[in-house]
Amino acid sequence: LQDYNKRDGKQVWLSEDDIGDFLNEAETGQQWRAFMLGVRCGLRRSEIVSVRVADFLNAPDGFVRVWGDYAKRDHYREAPVPDELESVVANSLRHQLDADDPIVDVDGSTVYRWVRRAAERRQAETGDHGWQFLDVHDLRRTWGGQLLWNYGLLPSSVMALGGWDDWKTFRDHYLGEMSPEAMRRERDKVDWMGSGQNADSGSVSSVFEPQGG
Repeated sequence: LQDYNKRDGKQVWLSEDDIGDFLNEAETGQQWRAFMLGVRCGLRRSEIVSVRVADFLNAPDGFVRVWGDYAKRDHYREAPVPDELESVVANSLRHQLDADDPIVDVDGSTVYRWVRRAAERRQAETGDHGWQFLDVHDLRRTWGGQLLWNYGLLPSSVMALGGWDDWKTFRDHYLGEMSPEAMRRERDKVDWMGSGQNADSGSVSSVFEPQGG
C-alpha cells in the first residue's frame, strides 16, 4: 500500500499469491475475463469492456489488440495475454459469440463493482484491511510493477505494452521502488560492480515493493 499524493485512499500492488486469490473470487466467466484483462494484461477499465473476440483472433498468437478509441479504430497496441485467457477465447467464445461481440459485455462501472465486491470478500476472508483500497486501476498498477521489477522488462517495453506515453506519469503513478533483492540482481549484471549475494533467479515474489513499503 502507498498513500496517494493528492487524494484520499491508497495505491495497491498485489503479490502473486494475492492475484491468484483475487482471480478465484470471480463468480462468472465474464468476471474472470474482466479480472484477467486487468491484472494479467494491464488493460484500463474502458479497455476491458471494449475488447472484442476479433481483437484476439486478428492479433498475433499471445496478444490482443487494444484500440485507443474503439469507435474510430484508427490506432491500437498489442498487449500480451496469458495462454489460459487466449484459449478460452479461441476454443469457446469464438464459437459462442460473433467476432464483433465484447468478451466482457458490461459497462465500466459494473467492472468496478465486481472488483470492489471481490476485494470485500477477500477482506472478510483474510481480515486484511488493505483489500478495502483495491479498485480496477490497481490491477493495471500491479501488472506494470510486476513486469518492470519482478521480471526485469525494460521500462520502454512495459510502457509500449501498457499504452503509456509519458514516463513521468508512468513512474509517479504506477511504479514503486526496487526491493534490496532487485537491487542486488541488477548490480550483478555488471561485472565491475562486484558480486553481491545474488537473488534467486527463479523467484519473482520479493523483488518489488511499493514506494515506502
